[in-house]
Amino acid sequence: MTPLSVEMVGLSVRYGSTTAVDQLTTVVQPGAITGLLGRNGSGKSSLLAAIAGFRRPSRGEVLVAGEQPYENPHVMAGISLIREAGDFSDCSVGDVLRLAEGVRSTWNRDLAARLIDRFKVPQRRSVTKLSRGQRSALGAVVGIASRAPLTMFDEVYLGMDAPTRYAFYEELLADYGAHPRTIIISSHLIDEVERLFEHVLVLDEGKLLLHEPAETLRERGVRVVGNDAAVERFVASYTVVSRQRLGRTTAATIYGRLAPGAEGDAAAAGLDLERVSIQDLFVHLTQDSGVVAAAQPLEEHA
Repeated sequence: MTPLSVEMVGLSVRYGSTTAVDQLTTVVQPGAITGLLGRNGSGKSSLLAAIAGFRRPSRGEVLVAGEQPYENPHVMAGISLIREAGDFSDCSVGDVLRLAEGVRSTWNRDLAARLIDRFKVPQRRSVTKLSRGQRSALGAVVGIASRAPLTMFDEVYLGMDAPTRYAFYEELLADYGAHPRTIIISSHLIDEVERLFEHVLVLDEGKLLLHEPAETLRERGVRVVGNDAAVERFVASYTVVSRQRLGRTTAATIYGRLAPGAEGDAAAAGLDLERVSIQDLFVHLTQDSGVVAAAQPLEEHA
């Protein structure tokens, strides 16, 4: 199984007068897990639908393995998009699994059976009689056991309880490690899933806000804590995305790489430096999308 490449070139998706995806140009790293993040209405689901070939681009193009997926059975056969709302008909869980096996040459029956048991999804029950969490778990089973070269999950965890969500993350990561493929995960539970991300793509009102390796993004967020005046002197040359004050103590979050020697300067000034989670950075950056463009490019550590 060869992981599929994904490229968007000037891609726009419109619904009447509403633009869901706006002139998006980027490349998804093949054979890696990419987190697709954005606030409600940012265009994530529309982007995934276009990549899966469910929707024709209004402008530009999306290419999967170098081909347009829309009305292209050959390409679509290698794509699995699992959506929170579910795309299952009124049939039994067992029928869903048999159908998936019939259309996926990469399907693993033993893995599916084990996941169904672990997620406690009743095989003989009609899909329409499953709880929301069970429907989500069934989607997770189909997405993992299909082992499609391009696998996408669109908020599939919704409705799952915490133990099932963590079991899903564990099973997905383990099977991805054994059978690499291109995976895109759209999620609002960023704190839970960010450990899976190798790359992060953020949409803001349909536009590309940023797309970079997860570790690079983590390195860009730093919280500076200490005496108010000392903090302000330290952050003067950085892009500050938030400030919190309590008495004479300030916690300022900056976006951008630390300059050479900055850690030593902070220690000398009695300041604490803390890395910021991807979720915290996401909140700050989508509150003010101009921050990314305004951030000064700083040198890497030597």
